[in-house]
Amino acid sequence: MIAVVGEALIDLVVDDEGVVAARPGGGPFNTARTLGRLGVPVTYLGRLSRDAFGRMLRASLVRDGVVLGVPAAAAAPTTLAVADVGRDGAARYAFYLTGTAAADLDYPVLCAALPDDVVAVHVGTLALVMEPIGSGVERLMADVPPDALVMVDPNCRPAAIGDRDAYLDRFEGMMHRADAVKVSVEDLDYLCPGVPAEVAATTLLGEKLALVLVTDGPRPARAFLASGEVSVAVPEVEVADTIGAGDAFSGAFLAWWSANGLGREDLRRAAPVREALRAAAEVASLTCTRPGAGPPWLAEMRRHSAAW
Repeated sequence: MIAVVGEALIDLVVDDEGVVAARPGGGPFNTARTLGRLGVPVTYLGRLSRDAFGRMLRASLVRDGVVLGVPAAAAAPTTLAVADVGRDGAARYAFYLTGTAAADLDYPVLCAALPDDVVAVHVGTLALVMEPIGSGVERLMADVPPDALVMVDPNCRPAAIGDRDAYLDRFEGMMHRADAVKVSVEDLDYLCPGVPAEVAATTLLGEKLALVLVTDGPRPARAFLASGEVSVAVPEVEVADTIGAGDAFSGAFLAWWSANGLGREDLRRAAPVREALRAAAEVASLTCTRPGAGPPWLAEMRRHSAAW
């Protein structure tokens, strides 16, 4: 079982003509759905609202085969993100977080929801920003079994970060238990301003992490290991938008890794990392061909790729 920890929210997507569409979203939510659609046992540890949007999010998870680790609904309203999608398909976000359901999750609930048979934990995005979930996630890392793989995807959202120093301190604390970090070049620019992506990724790798995964839109996806760097080309597709692409990448990497019986120690091996990188890039690219965060199903990937 893979556990995904963090927020679910509604993306209010505004296109260049001003048309608004409400779509399920949130980095961890998208990652959990990707894992579920790719046929991997996955539990989602996040708080959902009892409102109409919360029911929509819940239905999406159940439909995609995701186990609800925290089934009790919150009275607080669903967290919202306004996504302004440009002509290039890229999205810029504004967030409505205060007093919303995604933040309403503390350590005792998270600890009780962590599956006994967990083999990997994925955490990130707004779960590193909001409270009390942020503090709860920090404490939860000590409860993850020592042989379980931990991946952190900061998915940095400057518009949601009120105290950058506190955010960086929390992120640094997470690195003490993390095995892998997935970042975009935009994340690296926020974490290490003015530093070339390759230098930032190598610095982040340091001596604690086994692996740093770096995405850069349509440009090659890269992995940094102690033994060096590997990269794969990203398939060319017609982009509807890029919402959820990075989340699909993370979920697909873990799905391929788990399906091939690999564990945390294998993250230091370049050969399987390259294959997982290729499989993840294919899933992320296909996600970009449809509006909103709509990761592909395993049957789709098997039609498109020999990697699956």
